[in-house]
Amino acid sequence: MISEADLPAAPSAEASPAPVAADLAVLLIEDDPGDALLTREMLTDSGISSRFAQASSMAEASVSPVAPDCVLLDLHLPDCRGLEALRRVLHRWPDAAVVVLTGLDDAATGTAAVAAGAQDYLVKGHIDGALLGRTIEYAIQRRRAVITERQLRDSRMQASENIRLQRGLLPTPLTTDPTLVVVSRYVPGRGRSLLGGDFFDLVQDDDHTIHAVIGDVCGNGPDEAAIGVGLRVGWRTLTLAGVDKTSRMRLLEQVLVAERPHEAMFATACTIRIAPDRSTAVVVSAGHPPPLVITPGRAHPAPIRHHLGLGMFPGLGRWQESVVTLPPGAGLLLYTDGVYEGFSEDGTRLGEQRFVELAGELSTVTDPGRYLTALLDEIRRGDGGRHSDDTALLYLAWPSSPTGHA
Repeated sequence: MISEADLPAAPSAEASPAPVAADLAVLLIEDDPGDALLTREMLTDSGISSRFAQASSMAEASVSPVAPDCVLLDLHLPDCRGLEALRRVLHRWPDAAVVVLTGLDDAATGTAAVAAGAQDYLVKGHIDGALLGRTIEYAIQRRRAVITERQLRDSRMQASENIRLQRGLLPTPLTTDPTLVVVSRYVPGRGRSLLGGDFFDLVQDDDHTIHAVIGDVCGNGPDEAAIGVGLRVGWRTLTLAGVDKTSRMRLLEQVLVAERPHEAMFATACTIRIAPDRSTAVVVSAGHPPPLVITPGRAHPAPIRHHLGLGMFPGLGRWQESVVTLPPGAGLLLYTDGVYEGFSEDGTRLGEQRFVELAGELSTVTDPGRYLTALLDEIRRGDGGRHSDDTALLYLAWPSSPTGHA
């Protein structure tokens, strides 16, 4: 099986915080008017370009519209004192650098303040403008370094999650027929670091009957991905156990209803069973687009019955099988709706019909892998990155005259 997923790359380990910019926003929380005036004068003499705001209490600072790059904090305010004042500032402005500016020359207090999250500790009367300016710049740089490191760590964790989810959503097919060609593509929604709920799978019986599924859990994110993995694993288990297709849909719906985090979540799914002689396919659709029958120069949707998606109205689904005749040398393309819900070059939605036409135009590309690549490239070219839904495709092809299992 050839499988490919366009996943967001993990950030480089060399990522570094941006340099401290000019025109910094500095918020001073100080209740003494004389100290506030002196601090402002030192800031003017510091040489850094800054926008200055001052609050005389924690309550006044909390409602300030300023988004500060640096907070200069006196620990002795009329409505809040000591490290509690520092904790409230860190909670209110988590991305700002905090410099404690106090008249208390106490090394233990300074150490405790830095340990609690402040970037530095200055004593009034022991500083000048140049020292204040350097302290503010270094404090902002250190705080940005901490934020960058945290973002890098989070991104690495997300990349690790992507790998685990990819293993669950993009499985290795269980096949025994060396002539069977299985090609897949998975494109997570743009701007999202986690895979969504699109899933697919394929297994083959000892008599060379092919079973395949493709599905789409509505929405994007870890909940949808987890449900998608659960449905795929459930489908594989039920298929290997020999459960018939309509019963599988009913049991999969029970799994979804039991595991979903909220009642609005539902999924679509399409299962197929291809006969050993590759002349027919039995299709069951739970609200999912029909597979395309691909022949050189043409693609057309398989004529199937459509029924409710899984979890839409639990217990009311009446899924029925549709028998589809497959021309010699035909292939089957299974896909999720993300492939046609994007935009075309004229700014309108691509839509199912134009997607089918495009799939037919490109079907003269005989290599299955190149065919899916060309199809996705053409869709992306027209969309221009505007669409953000997940997309999954599963293409099955075989020789026109199967050997050994005719």
